[in-house]
Amino acid sequence: MENKISTDQLINLKGKVAIVTGGAVGIGLGIVIRLAEAGASVMVADLNKENADKAAGELTQKGLLVKSSECDVSNEQAVESLVTNTVAEFGSVDILVNNAGIYPNIPLSKMNTEDFMRVIEVNLKSVYLTTKHVSEQMIKQGRGGKIINVTSIDALHPSMIGLAHYDASKHGVWGFTKNSALELAQHKIWVNAIAPGGIATPGVQAGTGGSVPPEEMAKMIEAFMASIPMHRMGEPDEIGKVALFLASEMSSYMTGSQVVVDGGALLS
Repeated sequence: MENKISTDQLINLKGKVAIVTGGAVGIGLGIVIRLAEAGASVMVADLNKENADKAAGELTQKGLLVKSSECDVSNEQAVESLVTNTVAEFGSVDILVNNAGIYPNIPLSKMNTEDFMRVIEVNLKSVYLTTKHVSEQMIKQGRGGKIINVTSIDALHPSMIGLAHYDASKHGVWGFTKNSALELAQHKIWVNAIAPGGIATPGVQAGTGGSVPPEEMAKMIEAFMASIPMHRMGEPDEIGKVALFLASEMSSYMTGSQVVVDGGALLS
């Protein structure tokens, strides 16, 4: 077989530079760790500067190449600065992981336009902004790249009441993934998505910041967990491993695809 890559090189990301949005905690941090362990230089982009600095500091102490950048991904100027800073720090951008997202649980009857638009801005507009500016940098570099969008099983099927705005945003990200994959393929930029199910993260454990009382939310999450065939929530690293697969040569013939990682939740 011509140009066959050795197995030990398939997930080697040495020399690659990645941006992970919402990378300071939870799923984002799980992704950052896996990409950095595979040899990539990683920029942790997060709205919470303290958390981003802490994550980067701890991983740097372990010998990994990780830096942090405070960024509101719904703001175009901030996204432009993120890309510029990453190139200045590491020399390029080869991998983009759009992970930043919010999911306040608010029933439609209690939702206002501001609630709806805030979720759209953070979850969907941000993916457009980062994809636009990072892909321009990748095209300028002339060696292709990988873009990975974290959607949700809610991009395929609603998981619970109170997430109409979230579901709209995630359906949008999935549609955007497919069309941008179509457009960017000519530049050897592959665009794929990961659709997580229930993942045990600090955000889930602390509540979603919506209008549903904590005790009622706990019951909803318990009911959701009961429907998962694996009978457990996923761990951030289980999304990190799939992100590594999509960022590496393991996924060399994939673009415009969505990988569901949900413990079988959609089966029910």
